[in-house]
Amino acid sequence: MTAPWNAKELTVGQLSERSGVAVSALHFYEAKGLITSRRTTGNQRRYSRDTLRRVAFVRLAQRIGIPLKTIKDALAELPEGRTPTRADWARLSATWRTELDDRIEQLLRLRDDLTDCIGCGCLSLDRCVLANPRDQLGEEGPGARRIDTHLRPPSCVTRQEERSVSDGARGAARGC
Repeated sequence: MTAPWNAKELTVGQLSERSGVAVSALHFYEAKGLITSRRTTGNQRRYSRDTLRRVAFVRLAQRIGIPLKTIKDALAELPEGRTPTRADWARLSATWRTELDDRIEQLLRLRDDLTDCIGCGCLSLDRCVLANPRDQLGEEGPGARRIDTHLRPPSCVTRQEERSVSDGARGAARGC
């Protein structure tokens, strides 16, 4: 099933084999507008060879946590039919750096605060600095009050709250 090294077009199976990406994922990428194909008279998909580089670009961006919508927007900035080059990757990845830095900071905060949290944020523990600062949920009554899967963004933590971490509670965040 391997395509000749100089084939101008690849079947979906050949693209899958060469890229290491499942056929279903390639169909998904196409449905999301990340890659394109043409149809033969028999309605079979054919991908240009440069799709290999686009798929590699998508996979790498996904691996570092970039959402597919953001990847699609980045690929849309390229001229029609052109694959991302090393310079394109450098330019686009530089725009994602701030987002990645913010995510890293959030993960570091989670790691550092994890010892005071059982993970779910819903049991109204008086020491949960992530989802229940100052046991606010305990004032609403017994039992689980909510399951909050989002961490408070760094802008919600004041300097005074950061100083109070040593006593086990960050305090209420203003408006968060």
